Amino acid sequence: MEEEVRLMKGNEAIAHAAIRYGADGYFGYPITPQSEILETLEAEMPWETTGMVVLQAESEVAAINMVYGGAACGKAVFTSSSSPGISLKQEGISYIAAGELPALIINVMRGGPGLGTIHPSQSDYFQATKGGGHGDYHLIVLAPSTVQEMADFVGLGFDLAFKYRTPAMILADGIVGQMMEKVVLPPARPRRTPEQIAEQCPWAVTGRPATRRPNVITTLELDSAMMEKHNERYQQTYRLIEQNEVRYDEYMTSDAEYLIVAFGSIARICQKSIEDARSRGIKVGLIRPITLWPFPTEAIRQLSRRVKGVMVVELNAGQMIEDVRIAVEGRVPVCHFGRMGGIVPNPQEVLDSFIADFPDSRH
Repeated sequence: MEEEVRLMKGNEAIAHAAIRYGADGYFGYPITPQSEILETLEAEMPWETTGMVVLQAESEVAAINMVYGGAACGKAVFTSSSSPGISLKQEGISYIAAGELPALIINVMRGGPGLGTIHPSQSDYFQATKGGGHGDYHLIVLAPSTVQEMADFVGLGFDLAFKYRTPAMILADGIVGQMMEKVVLPPARPRRTPEQIAEQCPWAVTGRPATRRPNVITTLELDSAMMEKHNERYQQTYRLIEQNEVRYDEYMTSDAEYLIVAFGSIARICQKSIEDARSRGIKVGLIRPITLWPFPTEAIRQLSRRVKGVMVVELNAGQMIEDVRIAVEGRVPVCHFGRMGGIVPNPQEVLDSFIADFPDSRH
């Protein structure tokens, strides 16, 4: 079958990929810079072709609770927002995690704190990877750097969410959401039937006559000993995810004497910085975490054993650097370069900062 190649924004690619995945429902609320996800779904009208529900809720809080309800029924449901909107969804995300329910959450980041700016940022790293809501939980966090990955990570995010019965997040910055690139859309597949949902999700609340005690989805437990057992079960799942689902890319690391760590669109900028550094005889390599959680700790640890220094580049004041420092374990210096407020650095700024932090790299 011939591939279908389209030119579209990252946000649009997410919407098209979700329809083709066979998603059952989308519940969201508009906010820049991710509004095209909802707008594209409304324009495509998948309720007429696949039966997918598309609903603009009255608020972000309402949207995430609709996702909670759909996920409890075993449906492939998702939502999208941008940074302050995701903040409003945090209680619902915590409920979904505690209910051990699969769901996909898309966060196209903008600058903050507060309402901040509509310009791109990567300052939701803590919110996404450390569990922005309450309790000891994690999200599987995928960080795309291309429009193609925006499309690909929809299916991957849903598949991982159902595999481990836990919410997954696509954490994109505003650059990836708004930029246009060629993308190969995934093949369409039909939505699951009620019979398939009942078979694949025996825990789901389906409303069908039960031959045994009906399923109940709740996150309330008044017995402390039982609550601890629930939490231990969550932690076992997270350890399994850490063992099996770490994803990352390396660029020019085979002979690298220094290492840059960056994710999302900034990793693309850093690739150009590395090419410029190499032209000057400076041997720098890049590792791009694709899963921000689980974080590629071991990969960075191994690389840190043979380099002289590590620089973390982010569109924030320094968040991922904490995980990098844990991985490096003090073996070599770890420095940070970041811009805030929606200012995106160019490759030369990154290289200048690197040389300032590691002046010996020029010798």
